[in-house]
Amino acid sequence: MINRISIAFIFLVIFVQTAFSQGLWKPVFHSENTHWADSVLLNLSEEERIAQLFMVAAYSNKATFHKEEISALIKDYKIGGLMFLQGSPTEQAQLTNHFQSISKTPLMIAQDAEWGLAMRLDSVMRFPWQMTLGAIQDKDLIYKMGEQIAKQCKLLGVNINFAPVADINSNPKNPIIGNRSFGESPQKVSTFSTAYMQGMQDNGILACAKHFPGHGDTDSDSHETLPVIRHSRYRLNTTEIAPFRHLITKGLGSIMVAHLRIPVIDATKNLASSLSKKVVTNLLKKELGFQGLIFTDGLNMKGVSKYFDAGELDVKALLAGNEILLVSKDVPVAIEKIQKAILDGKITQEEIDARCKKILMAKKWMGLDSIQPINIKNITSRINNSDVELVNRKLVENSLTLLQNYENLIPFQRLDTLKIAAITIGGNSEHFTNMLSNYAPITHFSIDESPSSEIQRELLDKLVGFNLVVASIHQSNESPWKTHKIARNTDLFLQTLAIQSKVVVSVFANPYTINHFLFTNNFDGFIMAYQNSKIAQELTAQAIFGGIVMNGRLPVSTLHFKNKSGLNTKAFRIKYTIPKEVGINEFLLYKIDSLAENAINQKATPGCQILITKEGKVFFHKSYGYHTYSKKRQVKNTDIYDLASITKIAATIPMLMQMSEEGDFSLNYKMGKLDKSLYTTNKGHLRVKEVLAHQSGLQSWIPFYRETIEEDTTLRDTLYRNSYSEKYPIKVAEDLYLHHSYPDSILKQVLESDLLEEKEYQYSDLGYYLFKDIIEKHYNQSLDKLVKENFYQSLGLSTMGFLPKLRLEKDRIIPTEKDDYFRDQLLIGDVHDMGAAMLGGVGGHAGLFSNANDLSIMMQMYLQNGKYADKQYFKAQTIKEFTKCQFCPDDNRRGAGFDKPALPEQEGGPTCKCVSYLSFGHSGFTGTLAWADPETEIVYVFLSNRIHPDASNTKLLDMDVRTNIMQVIYDCLETE
Repeated sequence: MINRISIAFIFLVIFVQTAFSQGLWKPVFHSENTHWADSVLLNLSEEERIAQLFMVAAYSNKATFHKEEISALIKDYKIGGLMFLQGSPTEQAQLTNHFQSISKTPLMIAQDAEWGLAMRLDSVMRFPWQMTLGAIQDKDLIYKMGEQIAKQCKLLGVNINFAPVADINSNPKNPIIGNRSFGESPQKVSTFSTAYMQGMQDNGILACAKHFPGHGDTDSDSHETLPVIRHSRYRLNTTEIAPFRHLITKGLGSIMVAHLRIPVIDATKNLASSLSKKVVTNLLKKELGFQGLIFTDGLNMKGVSKYFDAGELDVKALLAGNEILLVSKDVPVAIEKIQKAILDGKITQEEIDARCKKILMAKKWMGLDSIQPINIKNITSRINNSDVELVNRKLVENSLTLLQNYENLIPFQRLDTLKIAAITIGGNSEHFTNMLSNYAPITHFSIDESPSSEIQRELLDKLVGFNLVVASIHQSNESPWKTHKIARNTDLFLQTLAIQSKVVVSVFANPYTINHFLFTNNFDGFIMAYQNSKIAQELTAQAIFGGIVMNGRLPVSTLHFKNKSGLNTKAFRIKYTIPKEVGINEFLLYKIDSLAENAINQKATPGCQILITKEGKVFFHKSYGYHTYSKKRQVKNTDIYDLASITKIAATIPMLMQMSEEGDFSLNYKMGKLDKSLYTTNKGHLRVKEVLAHQSGLQSWIPFYRETIEEDTTLRDTLYRNSYSEKYPIKVAEDLYLHHSYPDSILKQVLESDLLEEKEYQYSDLGYYLFKDIIEKHYNQSLDKLVKENFYQSLGLSTMGFLPKLRLEKDRIIPTEKDDYFRDQLLIGDVHDMGAAMLGGVGGHAGLFSNANDLSIMMQMYLQNGKYADKQYFKAQTIKEFTKCQFCPDDNRRGAGFDKPALPEQEGGPTCKCVSYLSFGHSGFTGTLAWADPETEIVYVFLSNRIHPDASNTKLLDMDVRTNIMQVIYDCLETE
């Protein structure tokens, strides 16, 4: 058996070696059909065939003279290609069309687009650097990136991308590769380089692996000097060369040869590998069997240009075996020198012709035999499409690497036990801090990259009361070549902080930054985010709270963590993403913008917030308009609205469901069973579910405030005061306080109110006055504190709650009505509902304030059958019982507290006809709506202050704004 295995292995080795030496691995553009290439070659003069070997640098951000210079090279010398550098998409497309139109032979257009076109062009979305990608475990994502980059290149008329970088970055001090490498593992670099290549070449863009035979272990830059690689041949074969060998076997189209001095292969003094026949011909072509195109690295780089003059350098590159001369210092001189070399017998015309034909074969594969002008219309937006954005987000999401997680702190769980602070250190951190605040109440601090001792002491004092601190280090994301460091005093500050509090460190910088920490084991959590991009910031914040998982692995070794280090986490909270991820056509969602903006223009409301989730993913979250019609303050996603009757399902109903699960409440109970004193009234024998479904015969409402106003509309002085006192403690509005006994009077009026003659559907708030009283007596605590402690704190709802002026800045609270009939003021942060106001702002039917984000989380918890963030708030059966229709046979659509869609034979209702009948929610008088649909897993929240400045404004209802937006959402689902 052993002998058979050994023999098989020997045959395998012989086959591989033979395959390489005989060139069995064909490049992707290899074809038996050479007709176009042959015909074009015949029509080229000998000088023009030489010129096809030149690719010169072009810019789309330079003055007209540059365009003229390039045009002259194309028309006068018939060069073969252009490599575009800095500029913008539209200008590059225009130049490409021009240059192609004046070229005898179609030009091969190249671009350095390692992380997409954004590497060279403005206005384009950038993909992560390869070091970031090296943390990903799924190579299919790298393929998808290659696919999207290929499609971007196609749109712009680019035929070849000088990527992937197949260098193995084993030297942390490498000044030129670093973040551009997939990492230090030959296997990872080989696998991911291949996936990137295949993603491009499968979509018609030639890949060019660089920098052969491996630029990863240098501490100098070949743009400035000639780096020396002193490794043994064995080390080169098993490490540096390994990715290139693997790529060749998979059909790699081209390779770029680096300017390196490698004595073990060629010891010639000052001779770069790009000019060495031993490297290019003997190693790359013969030993590795590479038959694709071979590019020099830029011939204007000092690694070669400081040792050889223009022309001489180009000849040496050709003699070494290269086929395309990249960025020659002087094309006319180089052509002349090459012609002389042919005459001198140093190289033959046949060799030139063979290389020219190979280039033409590649051009045929690229589709240049039937070239069409680039469509310039909307080219930037077509390049930055949603497919690109989604792949970009997936790449970043899968790169995030959790290196340390004591006691499974991450993702954060018991939010009601945590008092969290966030400290940002260094550069831009806005997107990180904003996203953190979507998940929990957080106090934010920031310091610069090297804080003074005094600032450190002050901040440490401020942080004493927090039991968890998220510290994030933000460094430049502008360039992969920029060195990232952490100041020693910053490290000492974090080490000191870790003594007094739990600390989670997030590093938005390259992984070698870890080497600047004295210790990392003092931190409770340590996250490597790699780059300080908007997407990285947002997704890292989501990962910390369990909006997404983390499963990345460190792509290089560092002082404190080894290569491939990383831990996995789980996801259990809502995720923030883009419509594409949940299969929604984002262009259809523009109709929502139109509906919202039209409502504002028609003065149906001064502004609004809209949030939509699908499958637990927030894919639409926007604010429109202003706080008031004076247009002084725009609505932000963090601003809060008066929810009005949504209070019923976000405060009273969850407490009743909790009582139900504790065995102290049932929908079938009579009201008197919850409070025996009710049996002395006409309310005692009403069924709970009748009251909750508005089927009990209760009157619609009682205008309690009118009894407190004199005929001339002045407030009764026996009931009100302008300042707080023990006798007048109930705050009704700003500088307006009600007598302490009046809530009892309100409850008495409810209890003594007559019932309707028939038990039929009649919407009424009165039952919620009773439920509030029942709940507070049962738990011996006020409703606002009960919902905060039982739900809002653990759910992480930082804005939801009663009495917002005690919790939040006033400028975040959206005004409601200019009340000129009762409180005589513009209401900002005081509940609009008069009855709730007379209870001190805490009512069972009204009084709750929130932004759309927090309300959506409450609805998501309901949608997920009472479970959120691994906590089961309610049993699925409880949710089902409360949200189902209670009296459908009586033509009453309502659930127990929850509203439902109109019945099939009914008109109107709070929804469009598009929702499922399993759906549920509630609307609010102030212009609000919260709705959840278990069938489609959609949560829709609409918040507005349509009653500003006058509650008689019914345009929002008349225009069906809320339901029309809902219809758009469901129309989008149909186009998935």
